[in-house]
Amino acid sequence: MTTPFISVHDLSKDFDGTRVLNNVSFEIPEGEIIGVIGRSGSGKSVLMHLLRGIEEPPTRGSVVYHVAACDTCEHMDVQSTAGGKCPHCNGTLVATDVDIWDEKSDGMRSRVMRRTAIMFQRTFALYGDDRVIENVLHALDDINYPQEHAINRAADLIDQVQLSHRMMHIARDLSGGEKQRVVLARQLAKNPAMLFADEPTGTLDRETARLVHEMLIGAAKKNTMGMVVTSHFSQVIEDIANRAILLVDGEIAKIGSPKEVIRSFVKDFHEMEESAPPELGEKILSARDVTKRYISVDRGVVKAVNVVTFDVARKEIFGIIGKSGAGKTTLSGIIAGIIEPTSGEMNIRIGEDWVDMTKPGIKERGRAKEYIGLLHQEYDLYPHRTVLDNLTDAIGLAFPKELAMRKALITLRMAGFTEEKSREILNRYPGELSSGERHRVALAQVLIHEPRLVILDEPTGTMDPITKQDVKHSILHARDEMDETFIVVSHDLDFVKDTCDRVALMRGGKIIRMGKTDEVLASLNEEEQSSVG
Repeated sequence: MTTPFISVHDLSKDFDGTRVLNNVSFEIPEGEIIGVIGRSGSGKSVLMHLLRGIEEPPTRGSVVYHVAACDTCEHMDVQSTAGGKCPHCNGTLVATDVDIWDEKSDGMRSRVMRRTAIMFQRTFALYGDDRVIENVLHALDDINYPQEHAINRAADLIDQVQLSHRMMHIARDLSGGEKQRVVLARQLAKNPAMLFADEPTGTLDRETARLVHEMLIGAAKKNTMGMVVTSHFSQVIEDIANRAILLVDGEIAKIGSPKEVIRSFVKDFHEMEESAPPELGEKILSARDVTKRYISVDRGVVKAVNVVTFDVARKEIFGIIGKSGAGKTTLSGIIAGIIEPTSGEMNIRIGEDWVDMTKPGIKERGRAKEYIGLLHQEYDLYPHRTVLDNLTDAIGLAFPKELAMRKALITLRMAGFTEEKSREILNRYPGELSSGERHRVALAQVLIHEPRLVILDEPTGTMDPITKQDVKHSILHARDEMDETFIVVSHDLDFVKDTCDRVALMRGGKIIRMGKTDEVLASLNEEEQSSVG
């Protein structure tokens, strides 16, 4: 039989004379993921706090941790390790039972709590002005992790929660789901024996929630960690838990397999879950009545972009097509923040904020430009610098050497190289690569800045069909691996058809047609096809 890690006996809690938790008893074996489900107000969060030992003590009952405590230092582990040697001081691990709400166990209680971690639904306990990797380094510093190994450990944790492509982002500029994954990385830095996750994905869209669920399951397996997850959505419990508890009005109504418990839960209560979202994410770019006028000596007032309105969703590959002079390049320059429009709005979503690219200043266009990547058709790699240097110090990214190599390898994989090929080309020069490989390195040079949105200006140029396929696959790979969003400006209709989800056809500075790629391209007459493509 699996060794119990936590034993809960007759746990009750009153608030102002009202009983919110009543005679709750159960055990959590070592390494088990247990889900607690129930309607809002059923007592889930109160139970979570009592299990963790935070806020006020219970009215009655006990929460006992069965642990193995080192007889020499402060280290503590699960009880199945009792009799072994402490990994820190080589002392002996002694079996000990700790009732965390017993006043006599105060010293042991603090040791137990250091081996537990908690993450809440929306309380993002992050250093908002610091980068993702700095946030994780702070967590390692809190537990006195050896500084000489901290960078690699932080990078490992970020990789574990699949945020390597956001490593250098400022925390406040992350989406809700990404912030939650940074919180998870920070909690995992404590190497907890038990993680408490209280409604960890309650406000996230279903796709993002599923990703966080996968992170939690993977973390539990990798770290041999137990977990208690609360939710009022049955899918969360079904996705994550080995066993489930149904709470009704502060009492355990059923305990058993997730499917059994969920059946009891939905028998009298039907959840109001949203319908399944589309494959693409939320809106990330919103252009409204964008106009750019130039004064030309021979042509007078030229409306290069003329009252253009469109939206782009996260992870969408959005094409802009049109003949030369249609306004494609000017529009892409406005999106990138390098051309200021005459009027209109160009809003981009950064984290959970909307930033207007038409407004100057470090809190508006200056803030957003950092998260927009632009790859010109005439991209340049430094010919006398290696691929590693082209991806780091040649473009002004100050990484420690070990982190630079790691980050470069991660980004090359995001751009479509295999692990083996990434290592193989790292110390090569651009002249030693094929044209397709050079293009993917140039894409990696953009991606290493961790953009939210990438604008590709004529990405295929005069490439041969095989190289075009390489570029297509690198874009699709980056979209899948990095949640990347692309705007592709191109006259290559075959490439657009193979790559883009939607397309906008421009003529005379206006968008004259916009929709699904196949539908727009099928509507082009022979003259339009020849002029555009």
